[in-house]
Amino acid sequence: MTIKRRQFLTFGLAALATQSFPLIAQGKLSPNIILKPPCLQIGDTVGLIAPAGIIDAQNIKDAKESISKLGLKVKVGAHILDRYGYLAGKDADRAEDVNFMFSDRSVKAIIAMRGGWGCNRILPLLNYSLIRSHPKILMGYSDITSLLLAINARSRLITFHGPVATSTWNQLTVDYLKRILFNAEAVTMQNLNPREVPVQTIAPGKARGKLVGGNLSVLAAMVGSPYLPSWNKSILFVEEIGEDVYRLDRMLTQLKTAGILNQIAGFIFGQCTNCSLGDEPSFTLMQVLQDHIIPLNIPAWYGSMIGHIKDKFTLPIGVEVEIDANFGTIRMLEAAVSTE
Repeated sequence: MTIKRRQFLTFGLAALATQSFPLIAQGKLSPNIILKPPCLQIGDTVGLIAPAGIIDAQNIKDAKESISKLGLKVKVGAHILDRYGYLAGKDADRAEDVNFMFSDRSVKAIIAMRGGWGCNRILPLLNYSLIRSHPKILMGYSDITSLLLAINARSRLITFHGPVATSTWNQLTVDYLKRILFNAEAVTMQNLNPREVPVQTIAPGKARGKLVGGNLSVLAAMVGSPYLPSWNKSILFVEEIGEDVYRLDRMLTQLKTAGILNQIAGFIFGQCTNCSLGDEPSFTLMQVLQDHIIPLNIPAWYGSMIGHIKDKFTLPIGVEVEIDANFGTIRMLEAAVSTE
């Protein structure tokens, strides 16, 4: 990397990140339009980044094998193997990889290698006007929730809560990914084996709204920041891993006291993987969900195939959907990618 390029990406783009979108100001892009990234095609190049936790060379090798089976090429970020404590490099360098992948015209989609922690730290360093002027697929989950929500909110771009590069790319996961990202289908997502992954209705009914959400603890940590989208009449989905029930109660209470829960039209809790009651006397998770959600008088359920699990949906953040809490379905009302 030349010093000129590095200075541009690290300092120039970081400075622009706090400004209004210049292309919008020039009348080239309306700030009210939600952009859909172009669909993926066989032969396209996917950029791999590590915006959160540390990875190693074997992780990259495995990811390349999985992604190449989809007929895609791979380009890795310049700092993907960096290490800085428990982070995959310094904040400026991880942000630089995100900004550069969006600016690189040869890259058609960007997939995070893994979650962990660190994405919240780089949000002020992202160039949201650059990202909006180069719309492309961005996908991941867990800590990547920060990037998905911030870019959706600040760049007005559809993003995707789906597998990271180190996920298990099994048949069900790949099938939903292909239909949504390659074929531009408006799919209906429903658990295929309700006995293995049962749906538990919290409150029955149907609702329509913009799909928004991600990892619950990451989302709670973003409350009060300028990087969250509008919650008005949205469908909120969350998932979690390794948390005691009282902590989930605390996070949901934070969303409630921040005024978020009172605005939503529907609620989905995906999977709570390895969540426990803890050592003290406890409510069950369902009791906590009922306490928070039933008074809202909105359709809601637990058990959708979202989260730290092998079989997972690809959820387009910012797309209009209809949910049915009786059957645990998420029906997309429009395609999430552009075919133009």
